[in-house]
Amino acid sequence: MFTLNPLPFAYDALEPYIDAQTMHLHHDKHHQTYVDKLNDIIKNNPDLENKDLEELLFEPRTKNMAGGVFNHNLFWTFLTPGYELPTPDSELQAEFSKAALSLFGSGWVWLTADQKVISTPNQDAPKEKVILGIDLWEHAYYLKYQNRRKDYLDAFWKLMGS
Repeated sequence: MFTLNPLPFAYDALEPYIDAQTMHLHHDKHHQTYVDKLNDIIKNNPDLENKDLEELLFEPRTKNMAGGVFNHNLFWTFLTPGYELPTPDSELQAEFSKAALSLFGSGWVWLTADQKVISTPNQDAPKEKVILGIDLWEHAYYLKYQNRRKDYLDAFWKLMGS
């Protein structure tokens, strides 16, 4: 069974860019729900019990919930104060931002280790090794930024030191 990893920083560590209330809801409620639902699926499908999270990412029965757990685990790492992001050049940052602003609905935008920008819908996990990602589900930013995704993205880049 899977457990929710502790948030690797205080809820208010990202203020003023991401507020403590959003962090509490995002981590303790949304991320916890993915963990709980993934465990429920596994409990009802004993053939999945010995699979690790990476194996469950592409299993049709667990794809969404495993992706929610995996993607958020990565996201908290990227947001951790002091995370050493290899700073993308301005063109790559602009490409990342364009992808984030043009993603319809919910999903993620990622920067791969080989400096490609990719997006994944819903909670689909990236197949490539990623060094940065942004959660574009509204629960990640709606309390503070409402429907202003660009403001959230601008705040994200400030957190990343850009």
